[in-house]
This record gives sequence, C-alpha cells and structure tokens, in this order.
Amino acid sequence: MAQARVKARTARAVRTTRREARGESLFAERFAVFAECLLTGVWIAVASLGVVTYPAALAAGARHLRRRIAHEGGGLREFVADFRVAVRRGWVVGLAGWAGAGAVRLDVQAARAGIPGGPLVGAIGVFALIGALVALLRATAVWTPDAGWWSLLAGAGRRTVLDPAGSFLIIGGLAVAAASAWFAAPLAVPVLGAVAAAAVAVEERYRHR
Repeated sequence: MAQARVKARTARAVRTTRREARGESLFAERFAVFAECLLTGVWIAVASLGVVTYPAALAAGARHLRRRIAHEGGGLREFVADFRVAVRRGWVVGLAGWAGAGAVRLDVQAARAGIPGGPLVGAIGVFALIGALVALLRATAVWTPDAGWWSLLAGAGRRTVLDPAGSFLIIGGLAVAAASAWFAAPLAVPVLGAVAAAAVAVEERYRHR
C-alpha cells in the first residue's frame, strides 16, 4: 500500500512537470481532459452500435482516457486498434449482458402482473443488474489487450463489493447519464465518456488507497 502511494505521488509529480513544461495551467489541463471525455463518449457510442460491442467500446474508451490522463500519445487510431482487440471476446460479454437485462425485464413484468413473490424477485433482479453493470464498468476501466474478459469481470465483481464507495460513485455517473438521456437523448452520447472516466478514476482510487 505504501508503495502504491509512492507511485501515485511520483505520477502526480511527473504530470505536474509535464504540464509546466508545456506552459499549461491546471484549469486548462482539466478542461482539456473534460473535453476529451466528451469526445470519447461519441467514440464509445459509435462503437456500441453493434449492439453486443458495448463492452469493447467502453474498454477502448477507458484505455484511451488512461493514456490521455498520463499524457501519453494516442487518438482515434489507437482507440480503433484497442476496440478491435477487445471485441474478439468482448462480444460474448455483451451478449450475456443483454441476456441478463432480458431476464430482469421478465422479473419486472412478473412483479407488475401481481404474481406472488414477484415484487421481491423483481427488486433483486434490478439490484443484480445494477451491480453487474458497475462490475462491467470497473472491468473495462482496467482492460488491457492481454487481459482476459472473465478474469477481469471476476476481479471487478470483488472490487464492486469490497469498495462500495467507489461503486456508488459509478452508480452516480450512470444516474447522470440516464438523466441526460431523459432530458435530451443526444446528451447521453458524450456523457458516456464521463461515465468511463468515472470508472477509471474509481479504479485508480482503489489501487492507490
């Protein structure tokens, strides 16, 4: 843990040095990161049009944001390259996610139909779906080309339970995305990048705590 804190302080010092070398203020740097999040949200939305490709899109977007925060090179070309690698196994995860969402929908319909025990089953299903979505976002936040999806999801599931504060932060980001979609559907597109950035920040917080 102490070693992680030292690495975190070193990384912050390196970022500060690079920012000063470019003559860039802290406000300008943070605004640039915010703008990059919105642009990444557009990339994620476009890459998710394949219906089952959303895990790969989120993984590629999160990796792009990690590079941006670390002031490493990377752009749309690198995003596309990461997406192509992530989608090779990620589409199975996407398919499983839709299957789980369909099962929860059936539970909710059963609850509305007045079936005995339906409300309890429906509530459990909704909470399970939210937890699975949080775990998926945490997994995509640490995805690398050589990582296996199922091992990533297993580790993310443990962190979702062991780090409830971070998980609630991600749920807050999802709530903002949902509110944006309710207010004006196009707003949900760039906000996807902010949700990915929130997952990256939560994972960094967990790693260095």
